[in-house]
Amino acid sequence: MTWQRTFNDALVRYTGYHLRKAERPKAPPRSPVRPPADARTDRLLSAPVFILCPVRSGSTLLRALLNAHSELHAPHELHVRRLGVGLGTRLAEQAMEALGHNRADLEHLLWDRVLHRELVRSGKRHIVDKTPANAFAYERIATCWPDARFVFLLRHPASIAASWHEAAPERRSREEAAGDALRYMKAVQRARAGLRGLTVRYEDLTADPARETRAICDFLGLGWEPGMLEYGTPDVVRKGLGDWKDKIVSGTVQPGRAAPQDVPEVLRPMCETWGYLP
Repeated sequence: MTWQRTFNDALVRYTGYHLRKAERPKAPPRSPVRPPADARTDRLLSAPVFILCPVRSGSTLLRALLNAHSELHAPHELHVRRLGVGLGTRLAEQAMEALGHNRADLEHLLWDRVLHRELVRSGKRHIVDKTPANAFAYERIATCWPDARFVFLLRHPASIAASWHEAAPERRSREEAAGDALRYMKAVQRARAGLRGLTVRYEDLTADPARETRAICDFLGLGWEPGMLEYGTPDVVRKGLGDWKDKIVSGTVQPGRAAPQDVPEVLRPMCETWGYLP
């Protein structure tokens, strides 16, 4: 090795003595592979809030109400679970493995950085993400942020299916909308069974927004602010990033639709699980 040769040459130059091979100093030991960092101390975000909900469940309304709080930043749907990390070569994979990282670890670092940057830009203390598809990745979210807090937003399954159909009737029949929305409902129910959190119902939120937002603030350890009920038009109203219909654009809480009398058979078990059947 170069350092050994340099050491031996200097020894000969100053003492005239050659080290025998057995006498030559050994190379310093390699540093052990660092174990994966503890997510509790390795995250920029502290206690992020996730609204886990099906599509068309009133999540844009809830995020608008929460975003009106002086300490809560609730942007449009962020879809961070779709942000991936590419390891272009086997050498890159080996390098990350030597650091104790796999692809999921690196993606979690990326998710945390993106959300933290958005929070810092807002100037507020806590971030809220309400992307409905997060329900399919609740375990990874809980792994990424062990201190994350969860709010489960429910709505009558038949109302969800009807609204999902009306959002794109040219793409989904009523039957297809019910089946597709049910996937989200089942994912939310799995998350409710696996995580601790606060359950809020859309029907209660529209009937008494002051009471429900007070309950959420209590859950988050924040003081309630009357200005939450005067949220105005959300900053981003765009299909694919949240609700874009007239109710949410109005900027005020509108009454929810009456519970459907005709419940598709495929949705009846979920209606029963969520307490929407007599």
